[in-house]
Amino acid sequence: MTADLVLLGTIRTADRSRPLAGALAVRDGRIAAVGTPEEVLAAAGPDAEVRELGSSVLYPGFVDVHNHHALAGRAELFELVLEPSLGLEEILDRVREKADGLPEDAWIVGGVIASTLLTSLATTATRRRLDEAAGGRPVMLAEDSRHNRWASSRALELAGITPETIPAEGETLLDPVDGTPSGVLLEAAGIPVQEAYDGAGGLSAEQHRAASRRGVELLNSYGVTAFQDAGASLQILEALADLDRAGELNAWAVSSLLINDPIFGFDPVGVELIERGEEFRTGHHRPDFVKIFLDGVPPARTAAFLEPYVPDAAHGAHFHGSTTMTAEELHGWLRDVAGRGLGAKIHCTGDGSARLVLDAAERLRAEDVELPLQIAHGQFLAASDMPRLAALGVSADISPFLWFPGVIPMALSEVLGERAEHSQPNRTLLDTGALVAGGSDWPVSESPNPLEGIQGLVTRADPLGRAPGVLWPEQAIGPEEALEVFTVNAARAMGLGDETGSLEVGKSADFVILDADFVVGDPERIIDTQVQETWFAGRRVY
Repeated sequence: MTADLVLLGTIRTADRSRPLAGALAVRDGRIAAVGTPEEVLAAAGPDAEVRELGSSVLYPGFVDVHNHHALAGRAELFELVLEPSLGLEEILDRVREKADGLPEDAWIVGGVIASTLLTSLATTATRRRLDEAAGGRPVMLAEDSRHNRWASSRALELAGITPETIPAEGETLLDPVDGTPSGVLLEAAGIPVQEAYDGAGGLSAEQHRAASRRGVELLNSYGVTAFQDAGASLQILEALADLDRAGELNAWAVSSLLINDPIFGFDPVGVELIERGEEFRTGHHRPDFVKIFLDGVPPARTAAFLEPYVPDAAHGAHFHGSTTMTAEELHGWLRDVAGRGLGAKIHCTGDGSARLVLDAAERLRAEDVELPLQIAHGQFLAASDMPRLAALGVSADISPFLWFPGVIPMALSEVLGERAEHSQPNRTLLDTGALVAGGSDWPVSESPNPLEGIQGLVTRADPLGRAPGVLWPEQAIGPEEALEVFTVNAARAMGLGDETGSLEVGKSADFVILDADFVVGDPERIIDTQVQETWFAGRRVY
């Protein structure tokens, strides 16, 4: 063996057969050797560059099984960025600042606004305040789950939404006094506004490439070297393929092709999009999954639960939410997907929709139909369903960024009551043998920093110290297990287990150099660990 580079020091591999090593060699972008310094140096050859890590530590590159990298890049480069902590007055001030100097009918697009604000925004008077702040311009602001929108009067007009033409899909919140559309649009009700924006020009192909490039740059800065985009459009597929062909895609990217689309307004979706996926396959971009939205989000009462929501005036005392597909429809789609050699990421934020997926998986396995299945986000699962994930080979795509405390957990408690305190059953899932894979759901989460998710998994508390308290502490997992969740487990769940996720001979040389070995450090200080360098395919990308 000859090597281009040998690294000496503390190396955590996420490979259970050799969890710790003292040296690693890289050749032609691949891992050529892992072992003791003596073993690796003896085999490396005389021309290898040898580098001592000193007090730093080398980990596998982090893997994010669930994000929307292009939406995050687009937001930073081209949109109005709002922190979810902002109140109405602050949001209006930001809109006013953005509007200053814009052309008369230019769109103002951005987010996010807190889900806890939605009900108070759903009045004609508040919409008119938005109109005034924007100078009459069309405005479309996303709520923190990215499932719902707040639109100005001009945006509603351009979308064709009037008291007589309310969208058939989703839910349009009406002013309680005059009965007209308030501008608050839940789920698919917001798609006509998105389509109106896209029809006005949207983003160019170069802007889509810039958005994906920036999204990946930000991921690299947090040590992420592989990710799964959880809802890719044709434009995102094209951007990732173009970047890779130009040698500018600095991460493994797995795309999830939308079968249905209640929130983004992408076109095409379904069979038309799936049939084009192979056009965009490149060395580092794999359009290997589909994405199914099986329900919505609990704060909007669009997630499907086995037990009813907390009663309210609009829904009564026996409302469970609903799924977007019947059992037969879901089974049919999954059989078709399996026939195309693809896997499926299925959005399930309620335990009712998760059970529907597990029932479908059980039926498929009985029919000898095999395909990779992920339940996203796996935050609420019935106790009797938890062992079924391992038994049926269904991965849990978890997002431990979206928990306690914060505006989304607060909104969960309002609609679910005490059930909100029993989410993210990660200890039980691991103990029953499930493959638990870590994802950020960025930019629904404010950051894609895996260290934030890892510390939360270990401490069951908010890593950023925004509020006291812990969430279901019995479900805590260990730091080494949490590292696996955001490396090798996530890679396996998205079909990249042979390429990345652990430091083993033959795999891509994807690793991150940190200033501390957090696995053996203070669990409360994991978030303080600094990413010093990120390497992808044997080259430094951050």
